[in-house]
Amino acid sequence: MFQLPRGTRDFTPADMEKRRFVEHRMRRLFASFGYREIQTPTFEHLELFTAKSGESIIDELYSFQDKGGRDLALRPELTAPVIRCYIEKLQMEPKPLKLFYIGNCYRYDRPQKGRYREFQQAGCELIGASTVEASTELIAMAYTIIHNVGVKNIGLHIGDLTLLAALFDHYKITPEQRKPLIPLIDKAQYTELSTALHDQGLPAKDIEELLDLLQTSDLKKIKPFIKGNRSAETEYLFIEQLFTLLHASFNITNAHLKLGIVRGLDYYKGFVFEIEAPVLGAEKQLCGGGAYELVNIFGGSEVPQAGFAIGFDRTILALESEHFTFPVSFVDAYVIPVNEDMIPIALQIATTLRDHDTTIDVDLLRRGIGKALKYADTLHAKHAIIVGPKEHQENAVTLRDLQTGAQLQVKTTDLFTHLKQS
Repeated sequence: MFQLPRGTRDFTPADMEKRRFVEHRMRRLFASFGYREIQTPTFEHLELFTAKSGESIIDELYSFQDKGGRDLALRPELTAPVIRCYIEKLQMEPKPLKLFYIGNCYRYDRPQKGRYREFQQAGCELIGASTVEASTELIAMAYTIIHNVGVKNIGLHIGDLTLLAALFDHYKITPEQRKPLIPLIDKAQYTELSTALHDQGLPAKDIEELLDLLQTSDLKKIKPFIKGNRSAETEYLFIEQLFTLLHASFNITNAHLKLGIVRGLDYYKGFVFEIEAPVLGAEKQLCGGGAYELVNIFGGSEVPQAGFAIGFDRTILALESEHFTFPVSFVDAYVIPVNEDMIPIALQIATTLRDHDTTIDVDLLRRGIGKALKYADTLHAKHAIIVGPKEHQENAVTLRDLQTGAQLQVKTTDLFTHLKQS
């Protein structure tokens, strides 16, 4: 027996209906904010990802050599490929450049609920704009997409790496000392963080104070600790305005400060954010993003960059966990020939109706009318078109409404009009 590779999934037609529904809605929402779709190859040169994330990422990749001896890797995410494409082909385009994507990614990871080795990612990159309104719109778009797809209970948390660095500076925690602290902050392991800070010689009062600041949702609490740090004071005003705009212009009232968001990658700079769905438990993060600097790392001219990625699979999992009612796809009509002589006529009717942009299926197993009607119900067909010899002599068919059971004789030339009216 052949089996699925570990960490991958098959999607049945019922699964695909859900996925296409979510994908279609996401595309429409990206476009409503002025974003245009971009697509990049499924595999890239390995060094594209090691330049972005370091050599340690190789253990998480599906990497290989092609027949020419080139080191390649299946893409583990889509930001690096999009930025590579931007540098190669789009640097001279008018700014801001708004790009979105939806595509499969691959990571050699331990499979668990909501985490797979092949997964779909939706996201975007905003290149060439760093104003507070641009950053706020980006965050608002992420929130709007997840909310309008149908996830009801979501939380938006916003942090800032410039403010976090200013707090480290205030407590005289050096860049070298910060390295082991970042993973603990990222995972909200505050007991372990307290121990690590103690081992670094930070006084108990300062440790308690810093832990409180990392967990506070009150921006004003931060202000006294960044006084005199010009870049941090400027960033403070930026974040303050960002929260104001989210509320006043986008009507997002449940955004909260969370300086514990660090994203864990060196190229993130400035604001960062995450969107969570509590219904998913421990693996509740649906979206993450922020401002970053990658273009210059890849050899392009310096330009503001920001973006986010949405876990497509987790979004569907959140919808299912909240018992979201996905729309059911319908067949407009199921055509049933009553005997063999009527099969060519039934197929011709189906062809004509399909030319009018309707979804039409035909009985292909020569079943009796009763069994054919039962099968039509499984397709969620709205109508049955019964093609019989007596009606055919009058250039007509029997049109049956499968919701009400009502039926009438209809001229074949009027079929499309009746289908659209009922």
